[in-house]
Amino acid sequence: MPIPSQVEKLKHLTTVVADTGDFNAIKKFAPQDATTNPSLIYKASMMEEYANIVDEAVAYGEGDLSVTMDKLAVGFGTEITKIVPGYVSTEVDARLSFDTEATVQKALDIIQMYGEVGVKKERILIKVAATWEGIQAAKVLEQEGITCNATLIFSLAQAIACAEVGCTLISPFVGRIMDWYKKSEGVEKYAAVEDPGVMSVTAIFNYFKKHGHETIVMGASFRNTDEILELAGCDRLTISPQLLDELSNSTGDLPQKLDANRAMDMDIPKIEMKESTFRWMMNEDAMATEKLAEGIRGFAKDIVKLEEIVQAKIDATHKRRKVSHP
Repeated sequence: MPIPSQVEKLKHLTTVVADTGDFNAIKKFAPQDATTNPSLIYKASMMEEYANIVDEAVAYGEGDLSVTMDKLAVGFGTEITKIVPGYVSTEVDARLSFDTEATVQKALDIIQMYGEVGVKKERILIKVAATWEGIQAAKVLEQEGITCNATLIFSLAQAIACAEVGCTLISPFVGRIMDWYKKSEGVEKYAAVEDPGVMSVTAIFNYFKKHGHETIVMGASFRNTDEILELAGCDRLTISPQLLDELSNSTGDLPQKLDANRAMDMDIPKIEMKESTFRWMMNEDAMATEKLAEGIRGFAKDIVKLEEIVQAKIDATHKRRKVSHP
């Protein structure tokens, strides 16, 4: 009988999620869920095998760039729902991160598009950036039965605010936290147990279990497999194909590190979260403030790059139509 790989062992402790828009990679690792974001969709859109999804979105949008972009995200998401049995995350335009009403409307548009192709809203997690405004949008959406994934989580303040509005899932970013501290402290490498990103997710997990929050904690943005192993037992972990490959090729021990029952016995004071508390805690956390803003800018930049490609295809389609209908 073959020795199980670390991926197989991890699946016994944690729900494994694929962090990619590449269908072939998702099929290879058979995860429960899959997450996408503008950066991942941009990369996938550049791949020849997915050109038909881009073309279908352009045809659907009929010249409207915003509609075409939403359809493109839904197109990738729809194909992924055919591969994974669980949630597929689809991200709202990062440029709406400080506009609650616009975020809600964009989410409703996306869910409607999924409905048009027979994908039920229960299969989709709407991804919103965990700004105060984004969290309030998630509150509205959750009340309407639309499940949300609050992304770009870098602090306990963000995590608690999300849990208190009933967000289905949050994505704390492990590697990006570590990146900031490496630069700030001039450190080349951290031992996994001392990794600031690992410590952040551990603190969030323990707080949620201690205080009975049902929001799913899904660690994200890993830089190495040691970070993943140190979070074994977390509700979910979303992992890139490269790191899933590494775990697939290893049969090393994989003990459980996070334990909900253990967290229940910990002395963790409850924080009453309101807007002023949220903003003050973020103000006092330079890392979280900087990485949240940087993350939003990064996703927005990739949206613009993708829009340029899509707009060129829209223009080319219109030119062909003019030639064929003089």
